[in-house]
Amino acid sequence: MTDNRQWLINGRPRGRGLVDDDFKKVVTPVPEVAEGHVLVKNEVLGFDPALKGWMENIGGYVAPTEIGEVMRGSGIGEVIESRHPDFAKGDKVMGMLRWQDYAHIDGREIQKIENDDLLTANLGALGTTGLTAYFGLLKHGRPQPGDTVVVSGAAGATGSMVGQIARIAGCRTIGIAGGEEKCAWLTGDVGYDHAIDYKNDDVRAKLKELCNQSINVFYDNVGGKILNDALAHIAMNARVAICGGISRYETGNLPAGPENYFNLIFKRASMSGFIVSDYASEFPAARERIRQWIKEGKITYKEDIQEGFDNIPETLKRLFAGQNFGKQMLRLD
Repeated sequence: MTDNRQWLINGRPRGRGLVDDDFKKVVTPVPEVAEGHVLVKNEVLGFDPALKGWMENIGGYVAPTEIGEVMRGSGIGEVIESRHPDFAKGDKVMGMLRWQDYAHIDGREIQKIENDDLLTANLGALGTTGLTAYFGLLKHGRPQPGDTVVVSGAAGATGSMVGQIARIAGCRTIGIAGGEEKCAWLTGDVGYDHAIDYKNDDVRAKLKELCNQSINVFYDNVGGKILNDALAHIAMNARVAICGGISRYETGNLPAGPENYFNLIFKRASMSGFIVSDYASEFPAARERIRQWIKEGKITYKEDIQEGFDNIPETLKRLFAGQNFGKQMLRLD
């Protein structure tokens, strides 16, 4: 059997951007399949900003990473050998397949998926990305018809889903994104009512113009100054859902609290964080609901698919340079 190319963790990018030396490419033998395990040939990998945080070992919701371990990452692949009763050769599966050609993995850690025209959506709209949007908005944002919902990082894979689910719930939606092209996509294709270009607009001034003291739900993927600006315009009894903080990933440190967090008191508002895995028991029902919305044309999504095993580290870097447009993925050669 062919060798197994792997990318290992080789650095801790705390307080700085990712560099080439943070990863080390090696070639190892493909292992024999143990009882209860399957061997998967990886086909497509998915990328999220959290991967950098995992390398830094900041935050305690996943097990710490080790220097020299195969870089973690979700993926889709095909079973080429199985010693698990639930999987057969040729099945398409997804799970934490990591940055490698072949994943030798316990069958309990993967799931079988349909090999249809929504195959890659299992890493985006139907995967953790879509589920994060779904549960973060519905469980923590608790949108009501007529609410104004503002989303930071709105052109990202999660943010674009949040806006569409909010629209289905009967809400007015405002997305914050970087660049004219992304903002045009938000209002033209995704269905946001308004878009704010943080690269060219004064975010606080635009929020005042569009929704002064009327933000019922703020879904935050960014943190930092944009979170502070949004808190200045929340409505009475507003809900703030904290999903991510991509603004802090280059510094590696948790940011200071928002300057105007006391507005949560004045407005009797709530701000809560969440981890999507908390709702794992509800994943199947949520996926079916999202799949139906896609089929009905109520949800659209965009995928940014790069190519080639050697391009894997650069593909992760794209997220922090704002180069990706849609869910960032890579198809292995």
